[in-house]
Amino acid sequence: MTDSLVAAPEAADSPAVPRLHVETFPVGDIRMLVPLLDARHPLLWIRKGQGMAGLGEALRLEFSGPTRFRDACHAWREVAAAATVVDPVGTPGTGLIAFGAFSFSGGSGHSSVLIVPRLVVGKRDGVFWVTRVTVLADGETAPGETAPGESAPGGAAPDGHAPGAHPAPVVPAATPFGAEYRISLLPGAAKPDTYRAAVEEAVSRIHHGDLEKVVLARDLVGHLPDDSDLRRVIFDLALGYPDCWTFAVDGLIGSSPETLVRVDHGTVSARVLAGTISRGRDAEADHDQAVALATSAKDLDEHRFAVASVMTALAPHSKTVIASEIPFTLKLPNLWHLASDVEGALSDGSTSLDLIASLHPTAAVAGTPTLDALNLIERLEPFDRGRYAGPVGWVGADGDGEWAVALRCAQVSEDGDITAYAGAGIVSESEPEHEFLETKMKFRPMVEAFG
Repeated sequence: MTDSLVAAPEAADSPAVPRLHVETFPVGDIRMLVPLLDARHPLLWIRKGQGMAGLGEALRLEFSGPTRFRDACHAWREVAAAATVVDPVGTPGTGLIAFGAFSFSGGSGHSSVLIVPRLVVGKRDGVFWVTRVTVLADGETAPGETAPGESAPGGAAPDGHAPGAHPAPVVPAATPFGAEYRISLLPGAAKPDTYRAAVEEAVSRIHHGDLEKVVLARDLVGHLPDDSDLRRVIFDLALGYPDCWTFAVDGLIGSSPETLVRVDHGTVSARVLAGTISRGRDAEADHDQAVALATSAKDLDEHRFAVASVMTALAPHSKTVIASEIPFTLKLPNLWHLASDVEGALSDGSTSLDLIASLHPTAAVAGTPTLDALNLIERLEPFDRGRYAGPVGWVGADGDGEWAVALRCAQVSEDGDITAYAGAGIVSESEPEHEFLETKMKFRPMVEAFG
């Protein structure tokens, strides 16, 4: 399935950087992306029906440990520098891209990955394209190269615009979804009473002045039937949560409302979420819930910590970074969030991979102070978070990209085991039963998609 593997760059036995030839072709209207996916190994990044679907693996890069972000930045720069790219379309997501998912903790037993698909099908703002990626053999010349190892300026074809010698690939045909299935997700390592006890201890630690906020998660588990079509779950998520980033990367599937960072031609933006309440049963009750959230001292405190952590992380990279003056209420199908948008102009040439390294973990998924919160998470959570609450998204050859926080998600293993995660921000006013019910609300997208 994969032509090449690049290990972490510091490994002594790392293979030579593979040379990729990448060609993007404009195509006609593409109605839907999800039906084009591989049923058991989907690669997807969409919001409001726009984004990219990947098929196959041309290149897979894996990283682990505390240096995983730095190693990924280094490896991706090498891969991009060695690639020849023909991209007459020139819109975000065209040319050379990698889908990525990173573990929450440097001590996680789960790897972090960047995956370059063999074929990418994309749609954005009325533009439709297909990108084909070929791994060149040793000594093989890419179309348009004037000599082995030497491409035209900018990695383009000799005319700087026209695709190479190969004909345009055909957009893959959509295939029918497999048989329906229903799965119940049940408590995993963190049982309900275990979670409530952890929240109670965290509140005690906060009252003692050990920290100001900590985010505690719990897990649900299940198992896929043989030959299950994961596109059914992804389709339900994309349809039910169109304003979220629906993603599928190396078995990590979900719909996240939180943009960790977006980098586009020197601009940086993020959407910070912290503070949650359930939707009301009717229009009047729903309005009252939104007002209650917007005026909740507990939720405003939690949100303030999250925004401050993002602003602090971005400050070294942008002299103009600003945030919303006051948070706004963001409506999702199952709950309200307090949200703030952050934006600025990059002043140091950082890529999206550089910025996720600076931003992760935010107070919205770890706590404040960060190290104290991480230590308490390690002690109170009876499982490895894996890629839950880590960065998930994509990066282009120029370093631009879009990354979300992997929330409202589940990891599906090769043998069909499912682990879903949900967490809540614990501050001094938190009550164990309230926080447990908040995680129950946050599990709803995955519970309903699988069930």
